[in-house]
Amino acid sequence: MNQPAASPPEAIILLHGFGGHPVQTALLARRLRGAGFVVCNIGYPSWRWPIDRIVEHIHARIAPFAKAQAGPIHCVGHSMGGLVLRAYLARHRPPNLGRVVMLGTPNGGSEMADLLYRLRLHGPILHRAGEALRTRRQAAVEQAFGTVDYPLGIIAGDRPMQAWLPGLVFRAANDGKVSVAATHLAGQADHLILPVAHTAMIYTRPVVDQVVHFLRDGHFHRGARL
Repeated sequence: MNQPAASPPEAIILLHGFGGHPVQTALLARRLRGAGFVVCNIGYPSWRWPIDRIVEHIHARIAPFAKAQAGPIHCVGHSMGGLVLRAYLARHRPPNLGRVVMLGTPNGGSEMADLLYRLRLHGPILHRAGEALRTRRQAAVEQAFGTVDYPLGIIAGDRPMQAWLPGLVFRAANDGKVSVAATHLAGQADHLILPVAHTAMIYTRPVVDQVVHFLRDGHFHRGARL
């Protein structure tokens, strides 16, 4: 009796956030591989390049990876990485795109970035990423992110590591760098708030479990506890 053919493995494109490096998302990548996914953990120069150039940079890395995948290709982006994924999918969407998860992504911009603009420190600190990270984006920047017509799950944090500074900047729940409200995006399939800080979320095991749950089932698991 012939055995049924095994399904091809599912793949994940993983992007770090602003000022990050693939080393920072290495633990997340390892845990996702442990869950059975093939992971492409990609780095990009978030500080010195505009979004359109970053998109072409990661496309050169993703194209051969995607070509080798017979199964669905999911996407996971932390912080600015989620914005880069939005722009990438608007321009180079894989035909076998699966589901997308964003972790603390400032879809509506970051109030922390706004503070740097008010202090006139955005140039040396944010450089080319500033226009994407601020809340008042130019129309051309917003247009580059496209619209959501794919299954999207968003995880937001509401436990900043240092409460005093975010308390001076934010007026509502936040993860220390991005408000919960700013993580929402029109077209999202699900949205989940967890008690984690912005940077810490990529190292937190329950966050990984929620990412895996959404990629497999299309929604987050509400019964989980951190």
